[in-house]
Amino acid sequence: MRAKWLPRIVGYCGVITVGLVIVAVAPAASAEPSYPIADPDPFYAQPADMASHRPGDVLDSRVMPPLPYFPDTTVTMIKFRSTSSEGAPIAAVTTVLTPREHRPDGPVLSYQHIINGLGVQCAVSRVLYTTDPDLFVKESVALNVALRRGWSVALPDHLGPNVAYGAAKLGGQITLDGIRAVQRLPGLQAANSPVAMAGYSGGGMATAWAAAMASTYAPELRITGAAEGGVPMSLLKMVNSLGLQPHPAFGLAMAAAIGLEREYPDRLPISTQMNQRGLAARNAMANGCTNEIMAVGAGHSAGEFAASTSMIDDPAVRGVLEENSLELYDGIPNMPVFEWHSPSDPLIPVDAIVNTDRRYCAAGVTLDMDMNGSPEHLSAAVLGMPSALAWLDARFRGEPAPSNC
Repeated sequence: MRAKWLPRIVGYCGVITVGLVIVAVAPAASAEPSYPIADPDPFYAQPADMASHRPGDVLDSRVMPPLPYFPDTTVTMIKFRSTSSEGAPIAAVTTVLTPREHRPDGPVLSYQHIINGLGVQCAVSRVLYTTDPDLFVKESVALNVALRRGWSVALPDHLGPNVAYGAAKLGGQITLDGIRAVQRLPGLQAANSPVAMAGYSGGGMATAWAAAMASTYAPELRITGAAEGGVPMSLLKMVNSLGLQPHPAFGLAMAAAIGLEREYPDRLPISTQMNQRGLAARNAMANGCTNEIMAVGAGHSAGEFAASTSMIDDPAVRGVLEENSLELYDGIPNMPVFEWHSPSDPLIPVDAIVNTDRRYCAAGVTLDMDMNGSPEHLSAAVLGMPSALAWLDARFRGEPAPSNC
């Protein structure tokens, strides 16, 4: 289990940590952004009339075949209207698992899964039905615990239709709109359900952003709590701590830069800044998931693929990083928060987590901070999950949330 989890959990944080250096170190070449090959299933297509719908409106839905590793559970896929990082209407997808034990208006957990990839097949809605042994829902054991408690579980494709790996704010918006869509689809019987959110690492980033943005982006939602673990709170600090040396996970690093360019093509045009080797590597990984991306980039560096370093002080680049750094975002969660991490996590800037927690405490957020005994990122996820589930269960039962501010 550990060997399979490590590339993906390490991957997301390692990607941002190493990969944004590309964003901050280049110009020369000429190329348009590399977007993913469109999913051939028309369900995923972007409707022409999206601007006429409200964020969270259901655009389409369908019942999917049952899944053997989620027994006695109905699977419903929803396409809904959401918003891109730069404010444009987009269609996004969430997949809802409804257990046999679900009762009308029973609890709903929006679980933001870790998605490391640039291709549409890497999205959770596709991974649920994949035959690829390298792609699977890693948290299926924990999700089955939730299902057997009668909770419905929503799994949003929180990287959006362009698979914008590394775009943090986008993940928060899609998460909130996915909750809206679940409540607006009558067949799910969740219009008045208590709702909570959870996720770790990249999924924790989407969860944490959703919690921080909820009061302004979706003020009508009443979310009972958010459990967020191993959250990369500052892209700026990650970038500033790095050099241009080769790295075994550089492919995942480069993937984050490509994903951010997909969301910010005018402000972050990294493809125009790559040399020919960089463009070749980008094209080779542009539709890959974790294993393909890592294979292409293993042992390489940003210095090999960048034409120059003149963008390092570009204010537009810095602006994108600031906008996706939760430590710098002035929004405050309007719900209780359970936050867990390793105090010695080598993959993310722990001081950014501490600073964010302090700001939340000062603002009056009911915050339960759990610094477990793990020395690193992966085991912190495993050790913290039982506590996170217990905390969520207490919120659904209506117990007052604890705080150790």
